Amino acid sequence: MESLDSFAAGKLAGLAAGGLGRELRATGARGGARVARGGRELVSFCSNDYLGLAGDPRIVEAAARALSEHGLGAGASRLVTGNHPLFAVLERKLAEIKGSAEACVFGSGYLANLGVAPALAGRGDLILLDALSHASMHGGARLSRARVEAFAHNDAASCRRLLARLRAAHRRCLVLTEGVFSMDGDRAPLGPLAELAAEFDAWLLVDDAHGFGVLGGGAGAAAEADPPAPVPLHIGTLSKAVGAYGGFLAASAPVCALMRSRARSLVYSTGLPAPVVAGAVAGLAAIAAEPGRVAAPLRHARLFAAAAGLPTPESQIVPIRLGAPEAALAAAAALEDRGFLVTAIRPPTVPEGTSRLRFTFSAAHGRADVERLAEAAVALGLAPGRAAAQDPPPDLPPSRGEERRWRSPPDFDPSPLEGGRSGGGSIRPRPGADRQ
Repeated sequence: MESLDSFAAGKLAGLAAGGLGRELRATGARGGARVARGGRELVSFCSNDYLGLAGDPRIVEAAARALSEHGLGAGASRLVTGNHPLFAVLERKLAEIKGSAEACVFGSGYLANLGVAPALAGRGDLILLDALSHASMHGGARLSRARVEAFAHNDAASCRRLLARLRAAHRRCLVLTEGVFSMDGDRAPLGPLAELAAEFDAWLLVDDAHGFGVLGGGAGAAAEADPPAPVPLHIGTLSKAVGAYGGFLAASAPVCALMRSRARSLVYSTGLPAPVVAGAVAGLAAIAAEPGRVAAPLRHARLFAAAAGLPTPESQIVPIRLGAPEAALAAAAALEDRGFLVTAIRPPTVPEGTSRLRFTFSAAHGRADVERLAEAAVALGLAPGRAAAQDPPPDLPPSRGEERRWRSPPDFDPSPLEGGRSGGGSIRPRPGADRQ
């Protein structure tokens, strides 16, 4: 048998030959959407810090106070001694903003997906999920040992066909999808999927990692739907719009109680550090109090798309598909030469032949940042371009989140610790481009 190092080296060589090699690059925060990388300051259009809260002084101050009062590490699982008092504050605030009876916090969104599905389904059960669902959703579904089938992306008719053929032969059934798909930025047809779940006696689970805090006035993709879609199981993250770290399930009280007892990724993981939890509470308070901040990422994405001549985006995520991994790497390098950081996305994150640039827009971006990016994308031949855009283009209706937002209850306290270079030129590969 070959040695372990020989095996690893061979795998790495194969990935590099296919344009799929990866390495970590140090990236420092410079405030707002600016980052430092390779000795240069760049404007980042690939971060998931959609509201610009990760470095917000209020979040930093809340975390610092918690660090002083509670220390750094939680020290144990939440079921042992790691359930510090701030967890209850965070879970109450999450339930309020999601409109659920309770919420249950996990160590990350990935861990939530790995834990929730196996706690609800097992042998003899059925899980149907969108083919483009996040890897963690596929992982959690398979860990459950239920029968797992994928329906065509955002295709309720495909889901219906599977339910009609398979549902009767299984005890329980889960239907899994994302609220906003992370690599394409499109929204799931939550209304039709909710209707199917009701018709076929199934439970609908929506991972809204990229909708929470941005759509529906901050409450997420289900609240953005018209009418709002009834979803009994909401999974979300605290590491994107909220600006902190962690994941959660918002659901009924019995379901959340079951998770605390049976979700292995919660039971057997150390609790989140108190400073992280405190920062998340402060991030939720900002979402509740600042509707302009919440609406900004989608508005910026629409401004970019209109200026670049791209289809109207459904979310703050705008992909430009380029096909081969090498093409995506070259495009990312060309944008970096012009002062923009946009990471190349390649298989296995996306299907073969669909490597792309994934542009993400934040409340931290200024209009000038967005316009310069559009100019660069057009100059490089990444986008067709269009006449000068308006903000937002006149043919675009406002997001429902701009028309209405979640109203915080009177006792929603933002303090968690009280009491307790665009220009011409074509894209060309360059040495060292294969590093994303």
